[in-house]
Amino acid sequence: MVEPRILTRADGATIAYHAHTGKSPGIVFCGGFNSDMTGTKVIALDAHCQESGRAFVRFDYFGHGASSGDFSDGTIGRWKEDAVSILDEVTSGPQIVVGSSMGGWIMLLAALERPARVCGLVGIAPAPDFTEDLMWAEFDDLMRETLTREGVYLQPSEYGDEPYAITMKLIEDGRRHLLLREPLHLTCPLRILQGMNDPDVPWKHALKLVEAYEGDDVKVTFIKNGDHRLSEPADIALLLQTVDAMAADR
Repeated sequence: MVEPRILTRADGATIAYHAHTGKSPGIVFCGGFNSDMTGTKVIALDAHCQESGRAFVRFDYFGHGASSGDFSDGTIGRWKEDAVSILDEVTSGPQIVVGSSMGGWIMLLAALERPARVCGLVGIAPAPDFTEDLMWAEFDDLMRETLTREGVYLQPSEYGDEPYAITMKLIEDGRRHLLLREPLHLTCPLRILQGMNDPDVPWKHALKLVEAYEGDDVKVTFIKNGDHRLSEPADIALLLQTVDAMAADR
């Protein structure tokens, strides 16, 4: 097993990543909330890019996977800065950024920070503003009271045995990075892959992103029986086709 490379941030925190060089545009993958760079989709995309000779980078955010830090100390702003650091220090030339779930929010924030570097976006059940619209808005009174009083709520996970920490710091920082309340000033091509049986990011959330997005080159593919992960073989094949088509047009 190949050990990840390490990018050290100015504050001493380390971002673990895997990268290989190749033809342009390169691909950068932004993972989801409490996930890491070893998931089914990202490994399949990495292998596909290697086979086709295209540059590719996958990485773990602060507090995720092989990177340093505690997950409970992470915020949307911090993870956005990780993605921008990867763009700045690990990649060169134009990049297509692929974002899964929370990674869809991170990719949009990174594109706003580096519009000259990002030539396309592919969202897999993208979840901009999820801390406010899909967490806080859905929390019951007890969960909100616990967060307000204790600063943290342990949320049971459907994808693992251990609960994960939702912090009030995460919620409050998320409010400083909301994107869907006003026009989203991005014009690069955007592709969205969205399952209609997604229990975590409802398919109508994708339409909010489409409505806010300023650019016209936007296409959404709904997978009627698709879940949140979209990791079935047909889902992965669709992802690879979508990325290839976007790269061919750049």
